[in-house]
Amino acid sequence: MTQTFLLLAAVGSAALIATAAAAQTAPASGEVSEVVVTAQRLDAARSSVEPALGATSYVLPQAFIENLPAGANTQLNQVILQAPGAAQDSFGQLHIRGDHANIQYRLNNVILPEGLQVFGQTLSPRLASNIDLITGALPAQYGLRTAGIINITTKSGFKDEGEASVYGGSHGLIEPAVEYGGSWGRNSAFGSLSYTGTDVGIESPDGRGTPIHDHSDQVQGFGYFDHIIDDQSRVSFIVGTSQESFQIPNVSGLHPDAGFSVNGVTDFASQDLNQRQRETTSYAIGAYQVSTERFTGQASVFARTSQLTYTPDVTGELLFNSIAQAAKKTDLSLGTQIEGVYKLSDAHTIRGGVIISADRTTSDTNSQVFEVDDNGAQLGAGPITILDNSKANAWTYSAYLQDEWKLADTLTLNYGLRFDQLDAFRSENQLSPRVNLVWTPLDGTTLHAGYARYFTPPPFELIASTAVAKFVGTSAEQPGTRNDLPLSERDNYFDLGVEQKLAGLTLGVDAYYKKARNLIDEGQFGAPIILTPFNYAKGYAKGVEFSANYVRGPLSAYANLAVSQAKGEDIISSQFNFDPGDLAYIRDHFIYLDHDQTITASAGAAYKTEGGGRISADLIYGSGLRRDGEVPNGSKVPSYVQVNLGASQALNLAGGLTIRADIINLFDETYEIRDGTGIGVGAPQFGPRRGVYAGVSKTF
Repeated sequence: MTQTFLLLAAVGSAALIATAAAAQTAPASGEVSEVVVTAQRLDAARSSVEPALGATSYVLPQAFIENLPAGANTQLNQVILQAPGAAQDSFGQLHIRGDHANIQYRLNNVILPEGLQVFGQTLSPRLASNIDLITGALPAQYGLRTAGIINITTKSGFKDEGEASVYGGSHGLIEPAVEYGGSWGRNSAFGSLSYTGTDVGIESPDGRGTPIHDHSDQVQGFGYFDHIIDDQSRVSFIVGTSQESFQIPNVSGLHPDAGFSVNGVTDFASQDLNQRQRETTSYAIGAYQVSTERFTGQASVFARTSQLTYTPDVTGELLFNSIAQAAKKTDLSLGTQIEGVYKLSDAHTIRGGVIISADRTTSDTNSQVFEVDDNGAQLGAGPITILDNSKANAWTYSAYLQDEWKLADTLTLNYGLRFDQLDAFRSENQLSPRVNLVWTPLDGTTLHAGYARYFTPPPFELIASTAVAKFVGTSAEQPGTRNDLPLSERDNYFDLGVEQKLAGLTLGVDAYYKKARNLIDEGQFGAPIILTPFNYAKGYAKGVEFSANYVRGPLSAYANLAVSQAKGEDIISSQFNFDPGDLAYIRDHFIYLDHDQTITASAGAAYKTEGGGRISADLIYGSGLRRDGEVPNGSKVPSYVQVNLGASQALNLAGGLTIRADIINLFDETYEIRDGTGIGVGAPQFGPRRGVYAGVSKTF
């Protein structure tokens, strides 16, 4: 019911915005100008509450998104892949600086709680006026998820304008979308709604351009409302939803060979499997901001509900995998975030905040398995049913205080403390010091160095108290029964970087080292495509990133290169999922993490013509994620490069009409993201094959 209500609210927001904008008498131009200036000042004040302050920040503005081949039709993860140190994985996952996930998303600096998203993208680039990826030694206001902070500044609606578009092409893609923003008096609002239908909902398992049984339907809705109370305060509200369904793709020509029978049925063609997964997420945020000459504060409340449902092909999965498991997981997260900044003096700026959140998760599974004898031979003509259900609650409490101390005109020290308390499957806490030094010795030159102590709980919504003993004596019996609950990761993180601006060119280099205890990783174990967290007793990640950005006149270009290494030793939680031989080897050997990629690169360029045209190109390169070799994760899949091209043209005679054409994977390179081997790796996945797409959009 909650998800349906939020979906209707998001869908209706665009219509309500348009109706209100049309119904209101336009205010005098002087009043509009004053309101816009006030909004811009409040936006700047809001940003001052949580600046990067010595961390590494990479900015992806709306113009950057529009320059990409496919533009705003690009999925959010593909936009982030153009940033330094971001590596792609299967299921649309991102890895920042050698971490598995560990990314915190924010809307207008307010935390968006994690959900049960595996395949889909909850957020669309259509809602963003700016995207910041913040990494490195983070200041004290950032915690719990620390590999990267993705802060999206949403479109506000102070420009009365809308756009309707339709985009599609190869592999059954069709994507209609509409967005509208408007203002009246001291109010502004923005809404967007899009639908994506595609026959490549999940990466191909066999390299086909259009896999067997891989259709997906995805709806994303977003609404924003902002009311300026007076020159010093405002309230804002956000609602959004993502409703997505996926077929699990098949490979052809395989037949079961495990020797099982389902009431006399012993054969099943792999291309006929019908496995499906549905993922739904809805969220809401309300915020009150006040800003005076010396003080800016924002109090926010946030909520997110998500559900993941996996529906198996019972007969087929029993014959192929010896288990068919229907799974349903739900998670509800509620919280509040109260933060402020006070300019104590010309030399000292104090920042502090409190964040409290609560989670409730349920996990229900219905497993069909065979009873077996001591030799593993089937007993009985058909399967038996095992139910394994659980519920759990979690609370997190966080508080921080820090001082931005201006030691000199060119030297700033930001230092602080953060405390985090977790009460969930375990009760854990940590006091974390943070310190960053920023030096600008020359005009255009910035050096930063920082240290951060991190406390990262395992993703609570993915933990389920699986009753391993229930499956003993069945075809789903695990090689072991030990199942220690995951622990929070604790890190010492060091970062050093320099940035140089020369006219339209910005060059940067950044080096980092993370030493971890209870390092968190995630794996896909079993048929339901649900990730499970586990810990290495210790681990590390280290690397160096190079970046270059150029903007001058109609030409913009960028290039990024990252070299990294991430390893872990001794798996100490969720052990029943692993082969005993692998556990024994990893117990006293560092191995590469499955998502480690030695070299990651991205580059792109765009040129705007005088006649309203744009041509663009981008690429991503990966040296290959890990796969098994002589030891677990001891080898890697082959390297790859994917090149995309795009072109668009505004037709001024048609009154705001723009047409575009794009080619994704120009050279049709067939490359593996995963080959199906490695610690916690599921089926093989391939990158997208060549696709040709076209679209038309109309502003109004």
